Amino acid sequence: MTTVSIENTPADAIKSTSDVTVGEVVSNKRGFADDSDSSVRKMVKLSSDAEDETEKEETEKEVGLEIDDEATDAVADSADGEDLDESGLTEYDFESDPDAKETKKLWEMDPMPPLQSIKITKNTCNQARAYLKTEGYMKFLDLFVPPDPTADDIITLAKLLGYVPNDVEKLRKAKNQQEFLHRCIVYLREAINRVLRSRTRLPNFHTLDDVCEALKKAKNILILTGAGISTSLGIPDFRSSTGFYSKMRNLGLDDPQDVFSIDVFREDPSILYNIAHMILPPDKAYTPLHSFIKLLQDRGKLLRNYTQNIDNLEANAGVLPEKLVQCHGSFATASCITCKYKVPGEVLFPNLRSKKIAYCPFCAAERKALLQKYDKMEDEGIYSRRFEQINSFGVMKPDITFFGEDLPERYHNFIKEDIKKCDLLLCIGTSLKVAPVSEIVNRVPNDVPQILINRDPIDHCEFDVELLGYCDQAITWLCGKKLGWKINHKDFDKVLNSGLEMKVLDEAFGSYQITDEEQREGKEKISDEL
Repeated sequence: MTTVSIENTPADAIKSTSDVTVGEVVSNKRGFADDSDSSVRKMVKLSSDAEDETEKEETEKEVGLEIDDEATDAVADSADGEDLDESGLTEYDFESDPDAKETKKLWEMDPMPPLQSIKITKNTCNQARAYLKTEGYMKFLDLFVPPDPTADDIITLAKLLGYVPNDVEKLRKAKNQQEFLHRCIVYLREAINRVLRSRTRLPNFHTLDDVCEALKKAKNILILTGAGISTSLGIPDFRSSTGFYSKMRNLGLDDPQDVFSIDVFREDPSILYNIAHMILPPDKAYTPLHSFIKLLQDRGKLLRNYTQNIDNLEANAGVLPEKLVQCHGSFATASCITCKYKVPGEVLFPNLRSKKIAYCPFCAAERKALLQKYDKMEDEGIYSRRFEQINSFGVMKPDITFFGEDLPERYHNFIKEDIKKCDLLLCIGTSLKVAPVSEIVNRVPNDVPQILINRDPIDHCEFDVELLGYCDQAITWLCGKKLGWKINHKDFDKVLNSGLEMKVLDEAFGSYQITDEEQREGKEKISDEL
């Protein structure tokens, strides 16, 4: 078997040896298989529970998770000077799998098919992840890693776990294949760690009856919401092909997300003021989904709604402040970026709609003096770093949490206890791409049912049931057709009577879809045209 030792080994000295297996390379410790279960538990602890740095370091040494930084950097530098990100994994885009129910389990096949010949689908990924979690780290490697594995074998195995390196082609530029293999092993180990950190689906919770029973019995429902719950009001989401970020690419930013970078705002607040009108919340409006959250509150079932939205529509629907955590801030208030003078958010709305920067009245005189001083120094050819952010001095900023800013203190005050207390998790209208909110699903106790209500599935999370479709339609169908609950919203009856139908996509995996008559007719028309 081809072998590589990577601990305390410079990249240019990596070579085959006869007594270290690839499994030992990934675990970086001989004898790991002798205590596989406890080591896996320690890995999970390392990634999620160990808060003390000394404890983390000791656990790393005990389970062999250390990698020599110089060796890693040398491999990265060898790829024609390209900078390679050690943790640069993304979710793999699975092939369609129409015969998922009939697929035999990989470990039951005799003989085991070659790794490169395995069709990588959501179903085979679930099989591989389940085997890793139930059988342990080393048995997984023994089963799937072929004799004399290549770097492509290691990449394929990472894909089978649902992840792929962002920079595969950059990796291939490494000067020799041993360096390439070494780098791929780093990625595989990260993929394995992510799977071991992730949640395992409940074995007996996958029907819509299970969902209804859980909603009726639950007393502490934790709800995570995202932009998808507001799109029916014309507020764009952020990450879809037609979302907000896709419209930002013409601003000349390296990354559309820089629109919400605190560093970019400090340098040029006009960028935010030029685009904010596109995402301003409508006055007093809210959706049936927001009213559903209020319904759970009124029934004494809502523990907390953690929203990633900045539109403050939950408040419009009547969700109480003590039941709401606005993880990314909101337009509800605005503050001076310099002196922190705070005003109600609607005070800024006329400026945001007219694309005119609003300034703090208490910083106006000092701003004027600084600008005059800056102009004089610029004329004299004098430069000061203090003037790099002169443009934002005294500028009013909506109290949205920008990239580079800490989450509101309220998030940290509640999340630990809420995770322990919740008895049902609903994830609605979000792709769960932004940490730390995206990590909540893996922090909730494993025996707590998790339900996704979203337009699209989320492959990097393990929900027990997914109800796919537009959020208003899905929750209206669930409440009106299955639970017999009436949502107090002016559009509830209209949506309920729009020809809503449920389609079972995969009952074994708890996957269902809700569509209305107009959507189905549109699909039929497209099908006929094709």
